[in-house]
Amino acid sequence: MTANEDQEMELEALRSIYEGDDCFKELSSVSFQYRIGNPEDPKAFLLEISWPETYPETSPTISLDAFFNNRISPDVKRTIIAQLEEQVEANLGTAMIYTLFEWAKENQESLMKNHQPVVNAVTLTSSSENSTNLISKKKEKKEQLTKSQKRKLTGKTDNKGELPRGWNWVDVIKHLSKTGGKEED
Repeated sequence: MTANEDQEMELEALRSIYEGDDCFKELSSVSFQYRIGNPEDPKAFLLEISWPETYPETSPTISLDAFFNNRISPDVKRTIIAQLEEQVEANLGTAMIYTLFEWAKENQESLMKNHQPVVNAVTLTSSSENSTNLISKKKEKKEQLTKSQKRKLTGKTDNKGELPRGWNWVDVIKHLSKTGGKEED
């Protein structure tokens, strides 16, 4: 088989295996991402693998440069890539994307054993003063009205946008006629 036929067969197999799997994402016909672990798990990471034209005879490109992986230290990333490249060498010449994803899932704990979450400079710290300002800004936001609600509101208001005096008053006479007045002896 030629490299292109092998790639097409593996692409079809990956699509059928990972159909409906939220962790798997096909970026292009030669590039794939798989999230190892739950998104809330601090030891979760996003593995991106893309293959060159001569794949599977040559090794695929393995990357952990996704934004999701910013909390992983560069040393841990290098360790993960080195161990995955060992798996690539063992499987060279065969379709291996599925094998690499599954191997990474099975060995997530050992791959991330030295993981210490990295605090990036992008991380914002909030003070109580900032949080109270945000709360007050949220309260000031006006209610969004639909077009028909706005039309009805303009029909009821005067030119200043205020409702006329007594717009919600109960018609006293009508009310008394329905309920009956106080009976005199």
